[in-house]
Amino acid sequence: MSASAGRGGMAPVVALPADERDLERAGAVEELPWIEEADKVAPKDARALSKLFFDRLQVLEEGTREHQYARNTLIELNISLVRFAAGRYRNRAEQMEDIVQVGTIGLIKAIDRFDLSREVEFTTFAVPYIVGEIKRFFRDTSWAVHVPRSLQERRIELAKALDALSQTLDRAPTTAELAEHMGLSPEEVTEGIVAGNGYTAGSLDLPTDSDNDSAGSATFVERLGDDDPGIEHVENLQTLKPLLAELPERDRQILQMRFGAEMTQSQIGAELGISQMHVSRLLNRTLARLRRQMLAPS
Repeated sequence: MSASAGRGGMAPVVALPADERDLERAGAVEELPWIEEADKVAPKDARALSKLFFDRLQVLEEGTREHQYARNTLIELNISLVRFAAGRYRNRAEQMEDIVQVGTIGLIKAIDRFDLSREVEFTTFAVPYIVGEIKRFFRDTSWAVHVPRSLQERRIELAKALDALSQTLDRAPTTAELAEHMGLSPEEVTEGIVAGNGYTAGSLDLPTDSDNDSAGSATFVERLGDDDPGIEHVENLQTLKPLLAELPERDRQILQMRFGAEMTQSQIGAELGISQMHVSRLLNRTLARLRRQMLAPS
């Protein structure tokens, strides 16, 4: 973590002792630390600093320089979440820079709506907002069906040629006339026309049988299967399996007792000869480690 003191009246980055972190929110920290290159702060430090900045953000007045600084720093501290979410779509035709910008909008919405009293990690809260914005971007701007860039451009040229020839001939041109006008083969013109059908998609609420207007006519959506909720569960298990293998033996044993045998923390403590509070700390530490590893960019 890189930090400098004095800039903008902000204090340097310091590690707060546990008792100071537990002070009341209204007066816990008089000044926020000034962080250089917040987007390069290590994930562990970013989480700790985010809690501090969220704590102060809730009592700062909107529109003030301090509020703007706290909000902007939170964005930079958590921009890695956007890059992680955007990385899932690196094979899309859209530029990665555009996807990251859209995902950042989701991050900002999450920051504005997050409350420490929710007792949930900000990463868990923010990722659905980020992914939601990215998916909305694809829905609003992308073709209904993936079409190569060359065919997308041909569709535009074809539309121009169709309009020009229709005015000249006072009728719709034939494929051969379009091909001659554009200097293409009839097959290439046909390919461009077919590609144009991929720009929009028909509604899934349309009846599957256009000749049947009866009330009982089924729609396309009624013939589609639902997403299998077990698929994501299987993917998570496959990701988790090697991470569990890396845990110390006692941590794996506690996880098995808690989630496999469904034992209470008190029962686990009695079995291992340790206190219930110690079991709770070990569980929280292990679960935080697994969550961090699963969210880390691949």
